[in-house]
Amino acid sequence: MLKEEETINHPYWPRNLSIPNYVANDRSMSEILIFLFSVSGILLLATWSLTGRKVCGSRLSGGRRLALCWFTVCGFIHGVIEGWFSLYYTIIPKDQSFLSQLWKEYSKGDSRYAIADNFNVSMETVTTCLWGPFSIWIVVAFLYNHSYRFVLQLIVSLGQLYGAVLYFFTEHRDGYIHSEYGHPIYFWFYFVFMNTLWIVIPFILIVDSWCQLSACQSMFDKAALKGKSKRS
Repeated sequence: MLKEEETINHPYWPRNLSIPNYVANDRSMSEILIFLFSVSGILLLATWSLTGRKVCGSRLSGGRRLALCWFTVCGFIHGVIEGWFSLYYTIIPKDQSFLSQLWKEYSKGDSRYAIADNFNVSMETVTTCLWGPFSIWIVVAFLYNHSYRFVLQLIVSLGQLYGAVLYFFTEHRDGYIHSEYGHPIYFWFYFVFMNTLWIVIPFILIVDSWCQLSACQSMFDKAALKGKSKRS
């Protein structure tokens, strides 16, 4: 926390946070957001195009293609953007690399990233090491129709949902002090909306995996029962 003789040199909340090595961004918010959404958009379009081809003689449904677009973007965000944080969290406040500036901008919505909060560092490291590569693996598994594709989807979606719930709940326990509460961009867009996506979409995909795996198990059980009937 800020000592009495120190002055506030950063835009983060709570305002008495001490970040002595902070250097202000020289990139604007619009530059950073345009980069993030442009790359995500390009990946979405590329994946949509790639998944339009036939897989084992049939085409993937529109919903399945959208799910694979989601996992491609997840691979980029988890592996590259969150990977940057997990590697360089100690120097981000003073660093002027583009991805460091992205994190300094996002920290206006959650200053725990600016102070390298232990929970955030741990969560992002796990996310980078597991859910980043696993997200890309899911895309490959569906493109090649691997039998374990829905198991992977279930594992990653559960991990994403669990991490997002803990992310919100730990901040709720702190009283939402790490953002300007109610701010339309920093609180509602950065903190609430962008992270709620990792609750809503993984939940839908968990239900999808549940239905697919349950249907497979039901077919296996019926086949096994029919085999027993023939033998008897």
